[in-house]
Parts: sequence; structure tokens; C-alpha cells
Amino acid sequence: MDKKNALRAGALAAGTTLMMLLMSSPALALTRDDGDDPGNGLSVIETLGLYVALPIALFAIIAGLVMVLDRSHDRQDSTSRNIDVKA
Repeated sequence: MDKKNALRAGALAAGTTLMMLLMSSPALALTRDDGDDPGNGLSVIETLGLYVALPIALFAIIAGLVMVLDRSHDRQDSTSRNIDVKA
């Protein structure tokens, strides 16, 4: 029963992907539309900065703020890990 469902899901995913590839026509990307006015392209450094360095920096800033502003370490639960047991 699981093999049949997996085969059905795989066929559906493959069919959907194939239809999406057939419906999108990259050949039309070469044809300019009326009023199309693209700007100057980005350099390699600008592209890397915009799509690699900036997301990493934003992630680091957000993670740092979460770690600094986290107040859960002030609160201690009374678990066996926090209780000193002296025998």
C-alpha cells in the first residue's frame, strides 16, 4: 500500500514538474517587451554582497539579538539537574 502511494506521489511530482517546465518558455526571455528598460547589471562583488553577505549578516544580527535578549537563563526550573544532592 505504501509503495503504491509513493509511486503515485512521485508520478504526480514528476508530472507537475514537467508541466511547469513546458509552460515556462525561457526562449521568450530573449525577446524584449515594449517599454522594457533594464538597468546596468551588477558586478560579481555587488552580487555576492547582495545575495550572500547581506543575508549572512542579517542572520548573524538577528541571532545575536536573540541570544543577548534571551531571558530564559534567569529562570531556573526545579529539576534534578538544578538541585544539589549531597549524600
